[in-house]
Amino acid sequence: MPVETRYQDYLRVEPCVVAAGQTTQMTIQIVPGQADPEKGFAIRAGCLHLGKNLCVLRLVGLQYPGDQTLGDRLVNYVAQEAEQTLTAELFFPREQEYQLRFYSVAAGKELLMACLAVYALESDLLACRPWKGDLHLHSIRSDGKDTPQHVAAACRCIGFDFMAVTDHRQFAPSLEAIAAFTDVPVDLTFYTGEEVHAPDNPVHIVHIGGARSINDRFDSEEYRQAIRERIAGQLPLPSDVDPAVYASTSWIFEQVAAGGGLSIFCHPYWINANSQYRQGYYINEPLTTRLMEDQAYDALEVLGGYHLFETDSNNLQLARYHEERAAGRKIPIVGVSDAHGCETGKLFGWFFTIVFSHTTELADVKRAIKDCRSVAVEALPGEVVRVHGPFRLVQYALFLLRAYFPRHDQLCRAEGDAMLMYIGESSGQDCLDQTAAAERLRQLQGQVSVLQDHLFDDKTRRRQS
Repeated sequence: MPVETRYQDYLRVEPCVVAAGQTTQMTIQIVPGQADPEKGFAIRAGCLHLGKNLCVLRLVGLQYPGDQTLGDRLVNYVAQEAEQTLTAELFFPREQEYQLRFYSVAAGKELLMACLAVYALESDLLACRPWKGDLHLHSIRSDGKDTPQHVAAACRCIGFDFMAVTDHRQFAPSLEAIAAFTDVPVDLTFYTGEEVHAPDNPVHIVHIGGARSINDRFDSEEYRQAIRERIAGQLPLPSDVDPAVYASTSWIFEQVAAGGGLSIFCHPYWINANSQYRQGYYINEPLTTRLMEDQAYDALEVLGGYHLFETDSNNLQLARYHEERAAGRKIPIVGVSDAHGCETGKLFGWFFTIVFSHTTELADVKRAIKDCRSVAVEALPGEVVRVHGPFRLVQYALFLLRAYFPRHDQLCRAEGDAMLMYIGESSGQDCLDQTAAAERLRQLQGQVSVLQDHLFDDKTRRRQS
């Protein structure tokens, strides 16, 4: 919950994610280069000052009332003038966002000048880390504009921790993206992937993480026989649900699961102008309803890659998600860009997923998504960022998008730029050859982990590891 203040960027606090119900030692630092005894924050005579005025520090929980009124929650600290830091032992009684508020005192009055955010978490969520990524992206191997390896590097440039190339009817491009960086250390995690299109079946399904292609199996007697047997053994369906389409869709979901992958039910409210089917949305409502009821998919694409003139489709997907949740269904979700180009200015980075998992390894991310530990984020150009999903996670994600991800994204940008140089798809005065780019990647490896160690109080995480 941001508060508009004048000197917000002058101070930093570490850690900023802490354990609820425990006391944590906090360090507040005046950002190097910002110490200004005349106008800015500075430590003098064991106290924090703003210009010539003494400052007081108060701790405020945003949602739950404390034992004292806001004006009584004075924080005692120890000041280190040489390091321009403050340290304080603070108790965070329960899970919520807290604010460290810095007031300048003049003529007996307090004026709020800076506010630092801290989030206290229960142990289950504190043991996880937040990771950003996109699980629906296209390359030049189908109908995109960039090579698979370029898509991967561009994902790191905008702060993603995981990604998958999911070209139409093709599994190989995802392997191409992975292979391009096999010989160099990168902190971006790649998954295999494809967008599955079964013959005569309008339902699109993204397959993430499996060892083999689903698309490659449609031209086989095995598939045709499986569909015939399913049609014969299916329970009665609504009149507008094609038995063959339903059989094919359920078979795909089962095959993804059998291969260890994650299945994503894609853009159910996409209007396909070139559709040969009987309605404008590419699948009809009776079929969507039946698939929602069965819930054989692992995750719902609650935010898909729609252009600005198509935003009704995402609104409908969100409304459907909330309706299903109100009916008591547990609906794992993702947000994806479905981007067909990285530097086109459209879709790429507009929609993504934040997952709360121990690592970005496929098993961890898949488990987190299926356990509903993910949120979908929309970051449309020129608009405020919106987060969708379980209320508890939305609260935390909004904090992270303000207090953690900007610093995280700066580190990712440097690595993404080096990845582009490594594959020869970058130009400019600072462009490196492949050998030098590989060396830069080695130097950059692990920076996000170091940042996390500074910002996240990981005692709980270490105990569970």
